[in-house]
This record gives sequence, C-alpha cells and structure tokens, in this order.
Amino acid sequence: MALSQRIGRLIGVREHVVDPGGGGPAHVPHPVDVVVVGGGIAGMSAAVVLAERGVRVTVLEAAPTLGGRLGAWPETLADGSRQVVEHGFHAFFRQYYNWRSILRRVDPALGFLRPVPGYPILSARWPTEEFGRLPPAPPANLLALLLRSPSVRLRDLRGMDRDAALPLLTYDPERTYAELDGRTAEELLDSLRLPDRARAMLFEVFSHSFFNHEAEMSAAEMVAQFHFYLLGNAEGLAFDAPDEDYATAVWEPLADHVRRHGGRVLTQVPATALVRDAAGWRVATGDGSTYRGGHVVLAVDPPALAALVGNSPGLSAVAPELVARAPGFGNPGPPYAVARYWFDGDVAAGRAVFSGVSRQPTLDSVTLYHRLEHGSRRWAGESGGSVVELHAYACEPGVAAEVLAERMRAELATLWPEVAGLRMRDLRARVEARAPAFAPGGHATRPGVRTDAAGLYLAGDGIRTDFPSALMERAAATGIIAANHILRGEGGAAEPVRSVRPRGLLASRRGTSTQAGKLAIS
Repeated sequence: MALSQRIGRLIGVREHVVDPGGGGPAHVPHPVDVVVVGGGIAGMSAAVVLAERGVRVTVLEAAPTLGGRLGAWPETLADGSRQVVEHGFHAFFRQYYNWRSILRRVDPALGFLRPVPGYPILSARWPTEEFGRLPPAPPANLLALLLRSPSVRLRDLRGMDRDAALPLLTYDPERTYAELDGRTAEELLDSLRLPDRARAMLFEVFSHSFFNHEAEMSAAEMVAQFHFYLLGNAEGLAFDAPDEDYATAVWEPLADHVRRHGGRVLTQVPATALVRDAAGWRVATGDGSTYRGGHVVLAVDPPALAALVGNSPGLSAVAPELVARAPGFGNPGPPYAVARYWFDGDVAAGRAVFSGVSRQPTLDSVTLYHRLEHGSRRWAGESGGSVVELHAYACEPGVAAEVLAERMRAELATLWPEVAGLRMRDLRARVEARAPAFAPGGHATRPGVRTDAAGLYLAGDGIRTDFPSALMERAAATGIIAANHILRGEGGAAEPVRSVRPRGLLASRRGTSTQAGKLAIS
C-alpha cells in the first residue's frame, strides 16, 4: 500500500460500506419473477444479483447486443476483416467498487483488465500535462498536483478566490446540492479566478468527461464528481481497460452467468409499455409478447425511459410522480460522437494509449486501440496500420457523424502532426444523444431507484444516489440497489454496496449518523 493511501486511511479516505447486505437467506424463500428492461451495466448488474439469489429474472434488451453505452458489435471492414466496434472507450477506474464486484463474478482476479499507463492531457496552446502518475490518495494527490502542475503556480493560488474554491473540499451529499445545484459549473469555475491554462487543463477536460458542457451542467454535480474521482477515493486517477472487446470480455460472460443461475437474457426485444394489474406487472414488447413479473427494473437511458413511461397510460394511476418527472428527465445531455479510424500507418511510438484533449472545438479524447485490445492489435500487426478512436463528449448538434469525424481527425493532426500523413483505410462514425443531462436545478427532481409504484424501480447512470458515484459505477450501484429492494421485500439476502468517502476532506461532520442511515437504505 502506498504511503499516500496509508495517510488517506487515517482521515477516512478508503472504501466505505453504505449497505452491508445480508439480512436473509442466500436464496429467496419462494418463487419470485422479475423483469429487467435494459441490458446495459445497470440492468445486468441487477440481473446478476437477482439470479444468484434464486429470482427468476428476465432481461429484455432492445438492441441486438448487450451493453448500452458500453456495447460492442461486429463490423466487416472494406478489406474483408471482421472487427468488433465499441460504443466508445470507457475507463474502468479502481474506485468502481460495485461495478468491479459484478465483473468479479466472471473473472475473480479481473485478469482481463490491464492498467492504462498515464493520463496525459493534450493541448495545442500548452505543453502536455500528465495526471496518471499522482499519488493515489488525498491529500497527497492534491498537494502533488499543485506542486507539479505548470498550470498552477504559487502566484496563481494567491490570486484564487479561496472561498469560492472551498466547496471542492467540502462535498456533502445534501448540502452541496442545496447550495450549488442552482448554479452552473461554468459560474463556479468563473468564481475561482483561475488562470485560463489551469481552468482548461484541470477542470474543463474533467467536466466534459460527463457528457455535459460546463455552461449547462450543475455546479453541484461537478463538485460531486471532483470528489468522486480525485478527493474522495484512495485509488487515484489511474484506471484500467479490458484487453478484449467489451462483448468478449464483459457481456458474453455476464449473460452466461445469469443464464447459469436460471435467468433469461433476451436481445432485440424492445419493451413498449408497462401495465400494473392485480397479479403484478406486465411488460409489453414490440413483437406482441408480454412478460410478467412481481417486480420490474427499468434500466434504460433517459430518452427510452421517458418514451416507455409515456406509452404506458395506466402508470399515471399507480406512479403519478414518475409520470410527472419522466418527460423532463428524458431530455438527454448534448450529443456525443465516436469515430474509429483504421489507418495505413501508425502514430509516433511514444503516444499514450489514452489521452484527454483540452480546448479543441470537437475532439475530447484519443484512444489507440491497437495498443490496447487484442483484436485491434492483431489487425494492426497484419496490416501494418493502426486503430485510433476519437471521441467528442459533448458536440455540436445537427452535424453528421462523418463530418464530426473529419473535424476530430484534423484537430488531432494539430496535436500529433504525423496523423496528417496517415491514409484512412476504414472508418466507423456515429453520433448519439443518450447520456443523462445534469442541468442546474435538476437534482431535486432527478428520480432515485425507488419509484412511487410498488415493485417498480429505476437504475442507470442518470439515477440519483445518496452517495458519490458516476458513470459506470453509478449504473452498477443503482442496479444493485434496485435488486436489493426486491430481495429484502421478498425475504432474501441483499448484496453489499460500497462507496468512496461519503464527504469531502473539510466537510462538517454534523448529521453524519443521520446521513449514514439514509445511505444504508437508499
């Protein structure tokens, strides 16, 4: 254990248990049927826990493949080779305790995950900065960042508004949202009076990673994520990634795991409506079939959730609060674009596997897949080329995917000049808008896992939790919490739920016992 982690433990920077699980027999004591709508991280996390406890679970996924925004599917390239294309690179951070717990069902040692060396931030205006080699735990990581980063010098710190910066160190799951949710992240960053370089390299890259513009993102949400990724966990900013495509490494094994425990995982079965009757829930699907369950977990993206609720007129009688909230929640964040290029040559040998990008009009990150996963590495080895993915987390709406792809490629060439000389052999580009929005003032009406209808639960990375979480980890955690509500209601043992430090380093300890009780039952 690193020295910074030992120090961090002394001040409570460690893995926290917010729900110890247990509380009943390992298997539910009577037959229970559950329908999970959505086969991404949230839905499959719920399905894994439920199936293991003896629940007869059915997963309905509308797409041909599992995974949602972590999905992967085969494509045939112009050269006739078969490649698996993914929805975009995702970093498996080491404080994703709940998601990693689910993944350990299929690989207890998580041997398919490999460390991604470095975390450089590229800029056309300033030298590259490296964030992947900081001490893992606070406060050492923060001190090292301030000492090492050329973006923040001593005279810059003197010019900062220290009162405005205090919320970054005093995150509280109630007070932060009460005080800051009505402001934008941009307004908070303005108030810090940071130099432009520090703001661009330290904060703007960070806020874009949540698929939202800082001008449209809640300041409270940015503070919460700053806490989750930098100041509240003992694992640091280092992360891992699968050495195979997501379908091979994650989704096929998890689906097999659910089936081995008696569950069903069905793809290309879109849910179209929900009906509540005396016998429980009925989920109607696009092919005219109906699936019944005593409980339903809706683990779909915000637009799909709003559409499903809107197509279920009977819900207004049993879930009026959900029906009222769904239209607003269903408005996603800005569109995001992913472009995967197969080039005839390689970028420079010293380029990092993953790089964040600052202040380019479109491009937010670069991933060298031929240095990351086996399938892309094999193609590059046979062809002498490279596989490069470009990602825009929050891009201009109404622009075609191929246009955005070429914009990103041109922007990368300003950062890595050798890219201009690479010839494209193939391209797969797409634009979607399915990530949740974290608009100012939205926290109060953001739905949580439990709805106002008995037996109906929500899960996903846009669903509210009472402890710090984000992206893949929030999806997995809410899926597990939904499963736990069902299991406890049916007399079975629940699954433990874990979190990073629940509060900031300088947060008041007032109300700790009350809040801890809320965390345990959320």
